[in-house]
Amino acid sequence: MSASDPGPASAFLLRHRDALAATAELGPVADLACGRGRNAVELARSGRTVIGLDRSGVALAELRVRAAAAGAPVLPVRTDLESGAAIPLRPGSCGAVVVVRYLHRPLCAGLARLLAPGGLLLYETFTQAQASLPYGPENPLFLLEPDELPRLFPGLAVVAAEEGFFEDGRRWALSRLLARREG
Repeated sequence: MSASDPGPASAFLLRHRDALAATAELGPVADLACGRGRNAVELARSGRTVIGLDRSGVALAELRVRAAAAGAPVLPVRTDLESGAAIPLRPGSCGAVVVVRYLHRPLCAGLARLLAPGGLLLYETFTQAQASLPYGPENPLFLLEPDELPRLFPGLAVVAAEEGFFEDGRRWALSRLLARREG
């Protein structure tokens, strides 16, 4: 992986790509804290309308280039998700919301509200066990307690959940959740 290559999409996302594809008629996929777009571009390649949100203009510029080169249009939106401002998307407008390796707990209720009835949330982020490894986040604000992720979304029905150590070239301590908004 080079400096300009953000690496492959999340293995959890790839495993649930068909479930995410089935939400296409409900609205676009919102990829929050999308960075350079490793997940957004993968979803757009499969024909999904994808909105990539991030605070880094540099990352979003790289996303535009990568998405265009892949023939996978992604609408980049620059926003600081931690500013306290509302997420710049209408409640109930998304068929899916994807968040990978990012945690800002105050956003969780708003993320669930973005989903259309039947929409899916795919969330993957670090657990406290990550602090035992010599790389990755160490700040407790960015690390989930054991079994915390499903509890952050009490109004959603869990479709799949897993927590532990996972490999993708490196070992990571992650919690992963796929959940559906009923209704």
